[in-house]
Amino acid sequence: MDSCCVTFKAKAHLAKASRGGLSNGDNEFWGERIRGSLNNSGWVSQLAKGLKTEKRPRKIKPGVACSVITSNNGKETVTIQAPIFERRRADPKNVASIILGGGAGTQLFPLTIRQATPAVPVGGCYRLIDIPMSNCINSNINKIFILTQFNSASLNRHIARTYFGNGVSFGDGFVEVLAATQTPGEAGMKWFEGTADAVRKFIWVFEDAKNKNIENILILSGDHLYRMDYMDLVQNHIDRKADITVSCVPVGESRASDYGLLKMDNRGRIIQFAEKPMGADLKAMKVDTTRLGLSPQEAMKSPYIASMGVYVFRTDILLNLLRWRYPTSNDFGSEIIPLAVMEHNVEAFLFRDYWEDIGTIKTFYEANMGLTEEFPKFEFYNPKTPIFTSPRFLPPTKIEQCQVVDAIISHGCFLRECSVKHSIVGERSRLDYGVELKDTLMMGADYYQTESEIASLLAEGNVPIGIGRNTKIRNCIIDKNAKIGKDAVIVNKDGVQEADRPDDGFYIRSGITIILEKATIKDGTVI
Repeated sequence: MDSCCVTFKAKAHLAKASRGGLSNGDNEFWGERIRGSLNNSGWVSQLAKGLKTEKRPRKIKPGVACSVITSNNGKETVTIQAPIFERRRADPKNVASIILGGGAGTQLFPLTIRQATPAVPVGGCYRLIDIPMSNCINSNINKIFILTQFNSASLNRHIARTYFGNGVSFGDGFVEVLAATQTPGEAGMKWFEGTADAVRKFIWVFEDAKNKNIENILILSGDHLYRMDYMDLVQNHIDRKADITVSCVPVGESRASDYGLLKMDNRGRIIQFAEKPMGADLKAMKVDTTRLGLSPQEAMKSPYIASMGVYVFRTDILLNLLRWRYPTSNDFGSEIIPLAVMEHNVEAFLFRDYWEDIGTIKTFYEANMGLTEEFPKFEFYNPKTPIFTSPRFLPPTKIEQCQVVDAIISHGCFLRECSVKHSIVGERSRLDYGVELKDTLMMGADYYQTESEIASLLAEGNVPIGIGRNTKIRNCIIDKNAKIGKDAVIVNKDGVQEADRPDDGFYIRSGITIILEKATIKDGTVI
């Protein structure tokens, strides 16, 4: 069977098509591939005689196939319209998100002694869980599951206060907390053993009748700082007919081994994935990131492509991988994704905005300090895509003759003749006369102490919540409800990098002093 393909404009008019069509063969059909060439062919002159809108035939040049004419065309005049290809739009109603509540939180210890990592305060009045939750709400994704296990009381309380009511509407959607639980049988006696295992233990939820229309499942982490429209990611996933899509960012040499690294082909398909490689394995994952649109200078600084830990799975693919294909694989980054790359269409989605993995005390501290800059890389002030959090109904902060430079002061604070530079002061904080706060994150308090209570504590020689007179603090994280007395100096003057002093109310990590939650630092203490 032979056929001929010629380029036409939309609605090209073919007059007096010959009965024999354009083929030397006997049977032809629409859409067959070109076989042979139009160059020096009698077909071109044959077609030219039929393509007349004037008396003279137009000159037809060989081109790319758009329409095909065959001898089966029985009408004297034919009108051909170019095919219309409609892009399938991603529908947020068919997407569910799973936010992972984190493991034991050892990387953010001692901030996670009594709370899960996603419940750790950030930016003065928010919690880390507010970031993925707000991104979902702003992306119109209203089916949200949150998997929790370690120290989940504080996290559960915050979710209940913030996202059940309080003006945040989920329409026909929901927010469900799925807490780790034990079930009958030997396997059911185990707690979550990894990110994939946590999802596997609740896989029955996605087979429930109310979730039958969910086509894609978004897997998110609860300890990242970024702003993202997840529907852009899902749309890319659908457009490329991906089974799995991994959101990724370029990263530098110093932190590359902290992430899952990937390589992809020219079309964006992931061909290799390695979780936190070291040594020679790390060097092997280096790529030319100018292909991603980075300048040569930027590419030299960021020669690796890192997974953000943000994934989109087709629902049927995810259920098959967890239940049947890899039933003993417990982690997405180190097991499921590397194995799936070899068998499925796993695509990369390049995220081109600010993203920070709050994986260590140092990155947590630096991300918070970055918020105080004049032009921060990330900011909570965006009316179109706000970051939601629990409404506290607190009064405005009261400031009396203070010096405040490059700082964030939260609601309900009392600042009296003090200095605050390049610092964040959390809600309900109290800074007394002569206090100097620099390069410090103060998380605030959960409740107020009245003036009479404070006066009574001071008279008895005790320390109230907040920071006492003439205390100097630098390069520090002060956890909730801490009590710091007067004339104290917390500056780590000896430059100690690591120290454990829980009996004295503090730890030091990466040179950063951390005052424990509810700790008491006595008057005149020097750290």
